[in-house]
Amino acid sequence: MNDEKPVFCVVGAGHGGMAMAGHLALLGFQVYLLNRSAERLSPVRERGGIDVTGAAAGFAKTVMATDKPEEAVPHADVIMVVVPATGHRTVAEMCAPHLRPEQIVILNPGRTFGAIEFYQVLRRFNGCPDVIVGETQTFLYASRITGPGQVRIFRIKNSVPLATVQAHLIPPTVAVIRRAFPQFVPGDNVFKTSFNNIGAVFHPALTILNAGWIEDRSDFEFYHQGASSSIVSVLEKIDAERVQVAAALGIQAITAREWLYFAYDAVGKNLLEAMRDNVGYSGILAPHRTQMRYITEDVPCSLVPISSLGHQLSVATPAMDALIELASVMHGVEYREIGRNMKRIGIDQLSIKELRLMAIGELGPTDNGKDKRKHAVAE
Repeated sequence: MNDEKPVFCVVGAGHGGMAMAGHLALLGFQVYLLNRSAERLSPVRERGGIDVTGAAAGFAKTVMATDKPEEAVPHADVIMVVVPATGHRTVAEMCAPHLRPEQIVILNPGRTFGAIEFYQVLRRFNGCPDVIVGETQTFLYASRITGPGQVRIFRIKNSVPLATVQAHLIPPTVAVIRRAFPQFVPGDNVFKTSFNNIGAVFHPALTILNAGWIEDRSDFEFYHQGASSSIVSVLEKIDAERVQVAAALGIQAITAREWLYFAYDAVGKNLLEAMRDNVGYSGILAPHRTQMRYITEDVPCSLVPISSLGHQLSVATPAMDALIELASVMHGVEYREIGRNMKRIGIDQLSIKELRLMAIGELGPTDNGKDKRKHAVAE
């Protein structure tokens, strides 16, 4: 790996991918932009880069914009995956034949168990355990595409935890990423970054329980007016179940109320007061449809994995289960089946001990000496 400046490949040309690719190029790094479809790349190809405005500004020249992974992935030291969590498996399958040992792949963010799913797919496809796979707890930017080949970065977060599937690789991985992004800080492990995915608490419940208002296309403040006392009671139950499942695995997850304090300095005796105290939520309007990522991404890639692991560890998650079922009925999709359930990821046969060992990269043998690593390979 280049000791001075690692070469980056950003996968995804949506709001986030364009922001990250543009920012990296403005910082002086070589950037390959890879997208699953070529259409969005046309303006970047024609101009040779991205127009960036806002918190970072200028014309960001890219090395290449391509829909062919073989033209970008092998040349990068770091692959930053910036696609919806529902696309992580597809990206892993797309990139697997072209990855080489010691490359770093970071999911921005992983949602819940994204890095584990990605790692399992790589093992199944190319058996390359020397590729470092990690995830961030949240996304670095608030950004929006403003036109063809143009993106605006509204805000860059001050601190974003990052963890790798093999926890001992967190320090050297963060050291590489921080050459470009000093905002990234070491997370404890991928279970901690996954369980502290606070979108699992807020997004599905607020969207489902306000569905009538949303589909009426009413303009209301999503996190303030949409968070009535009754609805916040549901949020608190979802939050408690998330924390309980984490605790069953030996992970101390931050509560949603604590997160609001650390992220926004919002205070309150309960979650409702903390949400109302958060000025950062003021003016954020609700979506006008339910067929959007607050359900289509956060249910299968946040609620489903937490609930599924809860069942595996004998921790009841009735509120989460109810929301998963409601979302499935609303959209005519079996989110529990298509989402990141433990069987689909390939870790449904692992004990608590083995799950903990997995986080540090050592699954270890069973009592009879058989290697349990076979259970960690996705079917």
